Formats: sequence, C-alpha cells, structure tokens
Amino acid sequence: MIKTTVARRYAQALFELLDQSNIEVTRGTLDGISQAMTESDQLRHVVASPAFGVEEKIAVLTAIGDKLGCPSTGKAFLGQLVKKNRIGFLPEIAHAFGKLVDQAKGTQPVTVSSAAPLPQTEQDRIKVRLRETLKREVDVTFQTDANHLAGLQISIGSTVVDSTVRGRLRDLQVALTRE
Repeated sequence: MIKTTVARRYAQALFELLDQSNIEVTRGTLDGISQAMTESDQLRHVVASPAFGVEEKIAVLTAIGDKLGCPSTGKAFLGQLVKKNRIGFLPEIAHAFGKLVDQAKGTQPVTVSSAAPLPQTEQDRIKVRLRETLKREVDVTFQTDANHLAGLQISIGSTVVDSTVRGRLRDLQVALTRE
C-alpha cells in the first residue's frame, strides 16, 4: 500500500513536469527500464547494491535511458529516484505513470489473451467491439498463452472476462466440488 502511494506521487510529479511531446517517450522509457529491472539480475544488483555509488547507478540508468530515447527530464527523474533511494519503486511508478497517460488520453488499456495468435481481421473486430462496449478509446494488447487451450481472456483494469476452455473447466470444477 505504501509503495503504491509513493509510486503514484512520483508518477504524478513526473507527469506534471513533462510537456506533451515527451510523455509517450518517457512512458516507453519507464516501461523499458522497469522491464529490464525485472528481467536482468545484473541490473537489479547494480541498482540495489551499496557497492555501487549513486553516480554509478545514475550513469547506468542514464545510459539505458539514452538508448530508449528518454528526454532530459526523464533522466533527471531517474537520477532523483536513485538519490532518494526509490529506484526500487520504478516498476510501480511506471505502472502508475502509464495509468496517468491513459487517463489524459481518455483511453482504456485492455489485454486480450488467446491460445493462438489471432488474425488481424479478428483483432480489428475485437477492438471495434471493445470500443463500442466501453464507449471510449481502447489500447488493446494481444497476447498468446497456450495454456488457454481455446477461447479468449479479456482483462480490463481489475476485471477479467474469461471464456477460455481452461477457465470454463476451472469453473466447472468449482461448481462440482461445491455440491
């Protein structure tokens, strides 16, 4: 809870500092560095270890930011996170920042997961249907997960609509074990 609150405050501060032209680039940078931190043991070690000084940590994050096209405000923000010992909150800050960007654009992020890749015509049909149902613009991310077997799983915020075979089998199992 505290981590989420702190992340929202930092995300809000960064959002207010940026001009409109740098918001999407900064979002991409935060998401990219956040993903790199979750995937790379070496980066997590550099960022978390007291063996590396503040300037070294800032240099590493700035170099990654440069590769991702981060504006100077974003790089300064990363430096402040290191100096304030909040860099470990970066994944939560990136998530909160993404929510602010989506709110400002008036879009709803949606994740659609299927067992096999969907053809482009089907993806377009799903996007149109979601836009009509939600009555707002949608930013749809399509994923594949072979564990679904068949069907779709649609995630809209904290709501999940699961019409996969695996989900239906799980529901059937729950119903049968209740009786």
